[in-house]
Amino acid sequence: MAGMVILGAGQAGASLAAALRAKGYDGPVTLVGDEPAAPYQRPPLSKKYLLGEMARDRLLLRPEAFYAEHDIALRTGLKAASIDRAAKTVRFQDGETLAYDKLALTTGARPRALPEALGGALPGVFAVRSLADVDAMAPEFVEGRRLLVVGGGYIGLEAAAVAVSLGLRVTLIEAAPRILGRVACAETAGWFAALHRARGVDLREGVGLTRLEPGPDGRVARAVLAEGAPLDVDFVLVGIGVQANAELAEAAGLALAPSGGIEVDAACRTADPSIFAAGDCASLPWRGARIRLESVQNAIEQGEAAAASMLDEPVDYDPMPWFWSDQFDVKLQIAGLARDWDRIVTRPGTRAGALSHWYFRGAELIAVDAMNDPRGYMTGKRWLEAGRSPDPDALADPGADLKTL
Repeated sequence: MAGMVILGAGQAGASLAAALRAKGYDGPVTLVGDEPAAPYQRPPLSKKYLLGEMARDRLLLRPEAFYAEHDIALRTGLKAASIDRAAKTVRFQDGETLAYDKLALTTGARPRALPEALGGALPGVFAVRSLADVDAMAPEFVEGRRLLVVGGGYIGLEAAAVAVSLGLRVTLIEAAPRILGRVACAETAGWFAALHRARGVDLREGVGLTRLEPGPDGRVARAVLAEGAPLDVDFVLVGIGVQANAELAEAAGLALAPSGGIEVDAACRTADPSIFAAGDCASLPWRGARIRLESVQNAIEQGEAAAASMLDEPVDYDPMPWFWSDQFDVKLQIAGLARDWDRIVTRPGTRAGALSHWYFRGAELIAVDAMNDPRGYMTGKRWLEAGRSPDPDALADPGADLKTL
């Protein structure tokens, strides 16, 4: 019996493997990862781990002994090369072949690279995705050094906050007119831009990168910008988004969505009845569209849904997305998915400095961003999960108690 094979040992893959055992499956389970480490948390990498506030062993999703205790064969440092759907085998780059009865693809995503023509391959240019990435860049975070962050998404903003906290001189550039352009309203983006500038980040919106240039030693030393004087830099962090690791699926003839993710149905099934997908690499149907959700919540819950489908107990996975971001002393909590809104309601929280922005499409609440406002976040999340919407005008009244809405 070949059993269940899971390619990708991140949050989704680890969740799926554990769920197979929790649901009573007693056949072979093999969890394969291309990194040398056991499955670990990624969100703390650009925050507490980089700050030195979280030890490496605390990153692990489960103690390594868990896998042996639950008869899960954990294979690390093994990169898949191809899938033979007819033979139901996976071939790895070292030549090994592994048979499967059912296969799950939880291959995740990777950072978009800065093109080599712009200097993206120079020593001293980093991305944040893996433990190895952060370990490689950690020695660069020394007080007084000059860091350029390219990209004003959450990864770039979190890394900028960490760097300033450690005493570095930080410039962050975003080519789009504002930071967080794809994921947040102008009100939330403006609030965080003001926060970063107040804490010492030289944040420049609407400024693109022309190229990075090396110094005499070959390391990156200067950034030429689309406008303004060139910047002398000691190192560069690139955070310009991620792309799904879907090449293995595409080469095997599985359909990809326009966004690049592996197409699955609501039960995490691909067009091949023996192959499933979950996590950052999967494109799922949601509210009349196809989306990829890059979040811990989705990786865990979709991994569990994929496990149910692999055991012929399919359930329709209908997530209510939630996310978070830690920057300086601010915790941003997000519920829902901000798309196609036509009104933003701003509401102060009950504690000093707390604030929330509520996204409406017509009279329908579709998302909330809460800055240091856990009550606003939890209330909004409950309403979204229940399919309820408060009256926007009543919500905009700071004197109205959330409980009465």
